[in-house]
Amino acid sequence: MEVNPYLPHSARIYDYWLGGKDNFAADRQVGEAMLRAIPTLRLMASANRTFMHRVVRALVNSEGIRQFLDIGTGIPTRPNLHDVAQQTAPDTRVVYVDNDPIVLVHARALMVSNVQGRSEYVAADLRQPETILTEKVLRETLDLGQPIGLTMIAILMLLADEENPWAQVAHLRDAMPPGSVLAITHPTADFNPDAVGEAVAAARGAGMTLVPRTKEEIARFFGDWELLDPGLVPVPAWRPEKPVKDAESTYYWAGAARKPITTNPRE
Repeated sequence: MEVNPYLPHSARIYDYWLGGKDNFAADRQVGEAMLRAIPTLRLMASANRTFMHRVVRALVNSEGIRQFLDIGTGIPTRPNLHDVAQQTAPDTRVVYVDNDPIVLVHARALMVSNVQGRSEYVAADLRQPETILTEKVLRETLDLGQPIGLTMIAILMLLADEENPWAQVAHLRDAMPPGSVLAITHPTADFNPDAVGEAVAAARGAGMTLVPRTKEEIARFFGDWELLDPGLVPVPAWRPEKPVKDAESTYYWAGAARKPITTNPRE
């Protein structure tokens, strides 16, 4: 895939909301249209980043996870996932996955690991999970016999229902060893249907897919895995480091679930 500066891309729009410089006019135009619908989108983008930091620390410290597969990485913004994990566990290994060539360029330059751990990047698409799982770099970096932290932060809304994202996620879940944990954030219209509807219209008007989903639809992504406390909650309410006011003002659900030690094969 080549970079097309005239077509907006979700990773670059997200970068714009986070105050980054790796975006084009087309990205900023759509980003601003969505901001007019939801003026707090920048805060929501930041809340997703800080959730990622919290959940990674929780998986390293409480679940003993020492390897991560991050789907839909986005343009690197420090601290990145491996920075957070390796601060506590320097031997942590991380594989990042994204399909934006700009992300690839920056990942190679910025996602440099330490001498004990390892971080790698795979150019692939969530719509083709088997190509992710069979990638040589992934197989050389991660041990598929040991628990993995599978993270999908603000990415599943880019797949339409017709693409059956639940099946794509299930394919990845099935490949994870027992004890692995899946962490997800996903936008929703549950809290403010009108504003989210305007943001979706702005994205779709630019040819982008953006699908907010209900709490019940998002819960399906976890399958029969066991949700960790506090369950599926608004992003700021997932194990906050300080008291949270009006958690539902961030229009995202967030949760993490553990694969049972013994589980029945998916039908």
